[in-house]
Amino acid sequence: MTAVSRSVLVLNSGSSSVKFQVVEPDSGLSVADGIVERIGEDSSSARLTAGGADVSRDDRVADHDAALQMAFDLLDEAGARLEDLGLVAVGHRVVHGGPDLYEPTVVDDALIDKLRELSPLAPLHNPPAILGIEVARRALPDLPHVAVFDTAFFHDLPAAAATYAIDRDVAEQWQIRRYGFHGTSHQYVSEQAAAFLEAPLESLSQIVLHLGNGASASAIVGGRPVETSMGLTPMEGLVMGTRSGDIDPGVLTYLYRTAGMSVEDIETMLNRRSGVRGLGGEIDFRVLHQRIDSGDEAARLAYDVYIHRLRKYVGAYLAVLGSVDVVTFTAGVGENDAAVRRDTLTGLTAFGIELDEHLNDSPGRSARRISPEGAPTTVLVVPTNEELAIARACAGVLSGSLRHG
Repeated sequence: MTAVSRSVLVLNSGSSSVKFQVVEPDSGLSVADGIVERIGEDSSSARLTAGGADVSRDDRVADHDAALQMAFDLLDEAGARLEDLGLVAVGHRVVHGGPDLYEPTVVDDALIDKLRELSPLAPLHNPPAILGIEVARRALPDLPHVAVFDTAFFHDLPAAAATYAIDRDVAEQWQIRRYGFHGTSHQYVSEQAAAFLEAPLESLSQIVLHLGNGASASAIVGGRPVETSMGLTPMEGLVMGTRSGDIDPGVLTYLYRTAGMSVEDIETMLNRRSGVRGLGGEIDFRVLHQRIDSGDEAARLAYDVYIHRLRKYVGAYLAVLGSVDVVTFTAGVGENDAAVRRDTLTGLTAFGIELDEHLNDSPGRSARRISPEGAPTTVLVVPTNEELAIARACAGVLSGSLRHG
């Protein structure tokens, strides 16, 4: 494999998986892309695509140290040895930066201590990220490690959007506010939408719909977010693959007092057994559509609830913005499910939003317009690329040219 001049190893560490990608921040090229799954289980798996080569292993991976070593082994097997990749940094996706961490930051021991303090704000996400950082720092001690925060883009939300209407002193003491998530994706996609339209980012009002297993919406004016659907945690907002999204807080106290469920049981239910899976028993929208076509009423209800919530947020953001220049769909469902896009925007012609059915139904892997030519609002599908955004954030830190929030 031909050596690259400069690249960044981007890591996204979960509790039982490590996603990794080697990205050239200047060209945007993905040199290698892989994942190690089911860490600590009897049947782990790992796969990698690099330079046209696909390699995989099914060896047991005991822990995150072994997972990272497995990633390096797969890179070697694919002819992409670390020493030939021109690595200049390791970028780490960290879900929650709290109120103070909102710029890509070079990792040191003090930062790790701060991330540990923030773990109660994201108990399912930050601890595995910290573990991944510690493992990678041991494995690659001579490279700078940079933490990039999922909450960063939404740090400067207007106070009216960021503030919960609860006791002010309690909120201040416990750092309770709406932080927002998927920020790296929302920022990248909104910038790509402006580039696609060849329009200044500062001139556009946008709605971005990041629809994957996790799902979130944002309203963006002039490149800055003014609203987003996720809040203190990634559970607020849209219906997601396994997360409930918006729910009456009284449901939680009712389940605790009357149903006898523990806080841990309630949290697990809302995170892992709710959303589309909780209603319809399925997380894959392709299978969900098949079940709907076969007459499965539970699948139909799950889909209808998902779409209803989406439309509520689009309507709310139209009110917040007054008018919208661009609506963009991104992430796995947003990029690939034409029915979701159609059903989300049907009936909004009065607001200047409509789809070209042929364009919407035509698959594609690149950014594309799916609204009629000349429509008041442009509707786009823009593939997200959080790894590239993280790699470029790392490059910005190293060059000293990072844009401050």
